[in-house]
Amino acid sequence: MDPIPISTVALPEGTEELVLSVLRSGRLAQGPMVAELEELMAALCGVEHAVAVSNGTVSLVAALEALGIGPGDEVVTSPFTFVATLNAILERGARVRFADIDPDDFCVDPDAVADAIGPDTAALLPVHLYGQPARMEVLSPMAERHGLTLVEDAAQAHGARIGDRPVGSYGVGSFSFYATKNIACGEGGMVTTSDAEVADRLRLLRNQGMRARYRYEVPGHNFRMTELQAAVGIPQLRRIAETDAARSANAATLTEGLAGIDGLVTPSVRPGVHHVWHQYTIRVTDAARCTRDEVAEGLDERGIGCGVYYPGVVDDHDCYRDHPLVAAADVPVARRVATEVLSLPVHPGLGPSELERIVGGVREVLGA
Repeated sequence: MDPIPISTVALPEGTEELVLSVLRSGRLAQGPMVAELEELMAALCGVEHAVAVSNGTVSLVAALEALGIGPGDEVVTSPFTFVATLNAILERGARVRFADIDPDDFCVDPDAVADAIGPDTAALLPVHLYGQPARMEVLSPMAERHGLTLVEDAAQAHGARIGDRPVGSYGVGSFSFYATKNIACGEGGMVTTSDAEVADRLRLLRNQGMRARYRYEVPGHNFRMTELQAAVGIPQLRRIAETDAARSANAATLTEGLAGIDGLVTPSVRPGVHHVWHQYTIRVTDAARCTRDEVAEGLDERGIGCGVYYPGVVDDHDCYRDHPLVAAADVPVARRVATEVLSLPVHPGLGPSELERIVGGVREVLGA
């Protein structure tokens, strides 16, 4: 029996032709393909501007820089995220302060964010984890009340919404097109905004500070995306509604099949929220027959891919524990959840038999 991978990349029809057209054009650097990808992302996010960059981490760094976040500023974010969130803040020379998470949606708890805001806080950086938006309906007005900038880490949330409002439209949005994301270009990133001045600064920053060739207006970077990356992403963005629906259907099947298992908590979706299921993440609690790691080992033995995202809070490493720009934080919920989470396959490549195997495998391991 073939193993079931935790994720897979199936490129849509037309991808090869677009890539070949780039190769034949002789233009590999940023050009018309990148511009089309930007237009598609702006439409998806309901914003005026989308600025493509070389990867998801760069999209966070560029967003923070364009908003003027740097030394002396403090950024409040989640302790339960991929390290790029933390590294981007540190790269700007800003101080990181963590707010604990809500165990039901894995995103920052707005009450904890409110408690974390201090006199040096300049920005809030919520993470839309696993494809579910953070509580932007609370965090956005909170940022406005305190005069804070708002950056959304939407690396895992392409097309997610709260009501009819897409993520990436509340503040300045940051997206990743890494090889395992819902839109995968291998590498690549996007910054979204409806602020024309921010968009203009982003375009300057990504191109060595040049508005015209050899006319430098600000110290900049090489943050450009290639035409090849964009060509891989365009067909996926054109059919995102189809792949999104497949992920949602797979998630619903898993939730139904895994109901009623002692100690296993299936992921919940907040009312009025559109979750895009980058990951389908269960929690294996102390009430379960075995530990999270034992469940993972049992699934591996059965050829069922799974992953732990993430095995600890993001700063729980020697290189961050004594870092002068990382504020120590009491985040008990995030620490507990990190011992419980396990992500199961939910990608569009799954068929009924694979979903049945996943459900059966989890139930067998947990004795349900």
